[in-house]
Amino acid sequence: MSHTLLHGDCLDVLRTLPSASVDAVVTDPPYGLSFMGKRWDYDVPSVEVWQECLRVLKPGGHLLAFAGTRTQHRMAVRIEDAGFEIRDMIAWVYGSGFPKSKNLDGEWQGWGTALKPALEPITVARKPLDGTVAANVLAHGTGALNVDGCRVEGAPPSVPQPVFNSPTGRIYGMKTGEGRNGEMSQAAGRWPANLIHDGSEEVVGLFPSPHGAGHANYKKPRENYEASAYQAKNGEMFRYGDTGSAARFFYCAKTSKRDRGDGNNHPTVKPTDLMRYLCRLVTPPCGVVLDPFMGSGSTGKAAVAEGFRFIGIEREAEYLEIARRRIVEPDPEAAACQQGLF
Repeated sequence: MSHTLLHGDCLDVLRTLPSASVDAVVTDPPYGLSFMGKRWDYDVPSVEVWQECLRVLKPGGHLLAFAGTRTQHRMAVRIEDAGFEIRDMIAWVYGSGFPKSKNLDGEWQGWGTALKPALEPITVARKPLDGTVAANVLAHGTGALNVDGCRVEGAPPSVPQPVFNSPTGRIYGMKTGEGRNGEMSQAAGRWPANLIHDGSEEVVGLFPSPHGAGHANYKKPRENYEASAYQAKNGEMFRYGDTGSAARFFYCAKTSKRDRGDGNNHPTVKPTDLMRYLCRLVTPPCGVVLDPFMGSGSTGKAAVAEGFRFIGIEREAEYLEIARRRIVEPDPEAAACQQGLF
C-alpha cells in the first residue's frame, strides 16, 4: 500500500505515529473562519497539533500549511510557537473567488464589507536542522527544497536568450549554469518562486505583456516559448513575435472540472496539480507525506501520483470515504519505492 488513511481527531492520531518518521507535512487545515458554518473551521489548529507534526517530522523536514488571509498571522505564529522555523510564504493566487460582502443601501449604496478573495497564503516552515543543511540532507534526506524538480518550464535551449549588463559591468546571461544562482538557466527552467497562480484570465491579466497588448495566446504557453524569446545583436536588444504575458514566469496549477471527482462535496478542494507541485517541492524521492487535515484527500491523491508514500488523518467519516475513492494505487513502476510504509 502506498497510502494509509486514519480516522480520528488529528491530535490523538498524531500521538500514535513514531517520532521522526515523516519527510514532509503538506496540509490545508481549518482557517478559523467558520466557513459555511462548518464546526471543523471554528479555529486554526492549536500549538499542540503543530508540536506533534514537528515531532513526527524528520530533522529538517518541511511543513506547508495553507491559511486564510484574515487568519494567516495566527496560523504562522502557532506553527512558530510549536518550534518550527518560518522559512517563507507562498502566495496561491486564483481568479475564482467570490466576494462575501454585505452591500449597503440608500445613500451608502455602492459600499460593502469585503474584498473579492483572490489569494491564499501557504506558510513554509521547517523543523530545525541536525547540523548543517548538507549534513542534514545526507543523514535524513530532508532539509532542502527540490529546486530543479519544481523549476518553471522556460524557453527551449535552441532559443536565443537575453544578456543583461549590470551597472557594475557584470554580465548576467541565461545560459545553463550562468546567472545568479542559476535563476536564468534556460535549459532547466526558471527558479521556482513564492507565487503560484491558476492561469485564469483574471490573474494572467494582472501581469504585464511584453508588447503591452494582452495575453491572447497564454493558454498554450509551451507553444509560445520560442516566439517569446529575446535576442541580443550588436549589443542591442530586440524581441520578436511575443504574445505571452509575464505570468508564464511563475508556476501555473490548472484546476480541472474532473479534479474534484463525483460525489465530492468538500467545500475547500485544492487542485491536484497544485498539491503535486507542493509535495514535490519539499519531499525527497520515495519520501512519506503526512496530511493531518486530509479532508477529501487532495494531498494524498497528489502525493501518490508523485510516487510518494502518504499518511492522511481525517476526523469526518464522510470525507474519509471520499478520500478513499479519490486516492488510487499507482502503477507497479511508480510503486517500486512505496513499500514498507509501516
